[in-house]
Amino acid sequence: MLEIIAFVLFSHQPMTPMLEGTASYYTVQSAGAMTASGERLQNGEMTCAMLQGEFGEYFLVVAENGRSVVCRLNDRGPFTKNRVIDLSQAAMRELHPTAGLLQVKIYRLGANPPAELTKLRH
Repeated sequence: MLEIIAFVLFSHQPMTPMLEGTASYYTVQSAGAMTASGERLQNGEMTCAMLQGEFGEYFLVVAENGRSVVCRLNDRGPFTKNRVIDLSQAAMRELHPTAGLLQVKIYRLGANPPAELTKLRH
C-alpha cells in the first residue's frame, strides 16, 4: 500500500477510480485463447479485459478486502451485464484465493507506470 501512496504523492495525480463495480475472471478453459490484442491468454500473467482503455495500459485494481494488483490491459470485455473488468486467474487469486466475483475500484496508471507498480501484489 505504501507504493500506491508514494505514487499518488509524487505523481500529483488525483487517485479517483475510473470504474467501480464487479470483477470476474477468465475461466481455466479459456487459457491459450487469443485475446483482442492478438496475445494468447495466459492464466499466470497479470492481465485484464475491459471495454475501455488502450491495449498495453496498466490499471490498479483494488478489491473491497483491501488487496490490490496491477494488471495490463490486453483484451476486451466483460460482455456480461453488471461487470466492469475480467481478470486473469492469477490476478483474481492475488485479490482473493477463492472468489469468482469481487467488488473493485479500478485506477488508470497509463502505459508507462513506475516499474515498482507493475510488480505490485498485496
